[in-house]
Amino acid sequence: MQILSKISPSLLHTSSSSTALLFSKSFRLNFPFHLKNPFSSYPIHHNRFGALFSSMDSVDSVADKFKNQSLENDGSNSNSNSNKRLLKLDELNWDHSFVRELPADPRTDTLPREVLHACYTKVLPSVEVENPQLVVWSESVAELLELNPKEFERPDFPLLFSGASPLVGAVPYAQNYGGHQFGMWAGQLGDGRAITLGEVLNSKSERWELQLKGAGKTPYSRFADGLAVLRSSIREFLCSEAMHSLGIPTTRALCLVMTGQDVTRDMFYDGNPKDEPGAIVCRVAQSFLRFGSYQLHASRGNEDLEVVRTVADYTIRHHFPHLENMSKSESISFSTGEEDDSTVDLTSNKYAAWAVEVAERTASMIARWQGVGFTHGVMNTDNMSVLGLTIDYGPFGFLDAFDPSYTPNTTDLPGRRYCFANQPDIGLWNVAQFATTLSTAKLLNEKEANYAMERYGIRFMDDYQAIMTKKLGLVKYNKQMIGDLLKHMAVDKVDYTNFFRLLSNIKADATIPDNQLLIPLKAALLDIGMERKEAWTSWVKSYIQELSTSGVSDDERKASMNSVNPKYILRNYLCQSAIDAAEQGDFGEVRRLLEVMQRPFDEQPGMEKYARLPPAWAYRPGVGMLSCSS
Repeated sequence: MQILSKISPSLLHTSSSSTALLFSKSFRLNFPFHLKNPFSSYPIHHNRFGALFSSMDSVDSVADKFKNQSLENDGSNSNSNSNKRLLKLDELNWDHSFVRELPADPRTDTLPREVLHACYTKVLPSVEVENPQLVVWSESVAELLELNPKEFERPDFPLLFSGASPLVGAVPYAQNYGGHQFGMWAGQLGDGRAITLGEVLNSKSERWELQLKGAGKTPYSRFADGLAVLRSSIREFLCSEAMHSLGIPTTRALCLVMTGQDVTRDMFYDGNPKDEPGAIVCRVAQSFLRFGSYQLHASRGNEDLEVVRTVADYTIRHHFPHLENMSKSESISFSTGEEDDSTVDLTSNKYAAWAVEVAERTASMIARWQGVGFTHGVMNTDNMSVLGLTIDYGPFGFLDAFDPSYTPNTTDLPGRRYCFANQPDIGLWNVAQFATTLSTAKLLNEKEANYAMERYGIRFMDDYQAIMTKKLGLVKYNKQMIGDLLKHMAVDKVDYTNFFRLLSNIKADATIPDNQLLIPLKAALLDIGMERKEAWTSWVKSYIQELSTSGVSDDERKASMNSVNPKYILRNYLCQSAIDAAEQGDFGEVRRLLEVMQRPFDEQPGMEKYARLPPAWAYRPGVGMLSCSS
């Protein structure tokens, strides 16, 4: 099936015969508007973007409209935080809705195989350990679970969270899913080294899934060992918590355990494997359902289409309950803008309302990525959370020098499909695959699927424009000013994070002499010649003119800008420094880095070294750019 004819052609890779099966239906998605990527006009190695979004009126989130309807109160907030009792591990309130309500693999062995008609396989962690050690932990995640932080001090804690000893109440399983990888349908993928322990319900009835990444083989491991190394585990733990502190929806991490056993990895895929310390991260999220959790079953033909509906019903029931309980007394209808002036009524089809909310959550998440300069690196559909969470931290990277073509993934270098500038387009492409899956299962019609994609575009631009407006301390969005700024930053490879932090020091004073205008930005505008100084001076003058009409004081604006422009981000070289120390048995730097990243917007006197520009060694292979080997 032809999809998204107006998305950049280079993103629409043809796929394998398996995909042909998935998309052989007559259903066709006609993308209803031009996705205007805000990074399309910047210097980039491969200019493959279309124009910016066509002009759209800003609209409120459809998801917000759903939640503002009269919904049934489930009583989930009936208990006050002050009344909750902190629990021991053996007191956690386990629930196993995924295992209880979804079809299971009848086998429990870990032999690599195709698992049909099932959403999961029950498997036990099988990792071997030798004097495992607790490297780092997150007390804020423990608080979500209402887990007493003293439990981290238990002598058997590393054994329990390596999977070497069973956790009372857990029912371990590995999830079955598929996905598109680099635009190509890959078929069955699944949790090849992640084993879910189950779901914990806290006193507010919040559901938190606990998962051990690197705990051993599953039927989805293919020919891999199901293990993980300390290097990648530290990166995943720290970035999960850093992203949360930046205000970006993300999976979380409870703890990181070193197994005491080595794992062999060929980090650069160059035929030179080496032994590295093994480790396991306990990841935590409301759910680890992905776009691929639905795609796989739709790809297997009519026999498994009912599984798509079953998983969709499960997801809505537990994670989007407001859509099941929507009041039918007030219809939420939207014009499609097509010639027949037809409408999409989202209260008449909960799956359509769900698809729209998934699209909007995805768009909002990616807009926030762009705001802080985060590049995921592997935006395959099996790495896209249906809850709009950042998931699966592999070869990620935050922008240092502003380069829209930056990709942190060495595997992505030939085409830079997943580079920073492409992320909004890729998000839309992935949403299109999700909508196609639901359409294949007869849960959406064509207009509903197209509307979900339209909402992605509107929500992305609404959120992105709001974020950039706040980053510059403006009172309203100024497309020309922001566009010119990002072009200048790309030309001079200006450090993305430090520049915006310094920008708050600009005073709205039109009397400042031209030769002093760039002083507040001196630390970011390095090694620029006279011509570029003139270009920057011109931009700063127009910026000051815009600020002077806002009526906001310099101090007020500075405080506001510093609350959205972080001083500290998890640069790859900081991760590497912590990894180097941890591999020598010193976990102090990992723990210090966690503390710094938990307060990214604060000045944190004495921690300034964590805001420094990357040193020369940061650009060596395996630091600034990484492979998927972990």
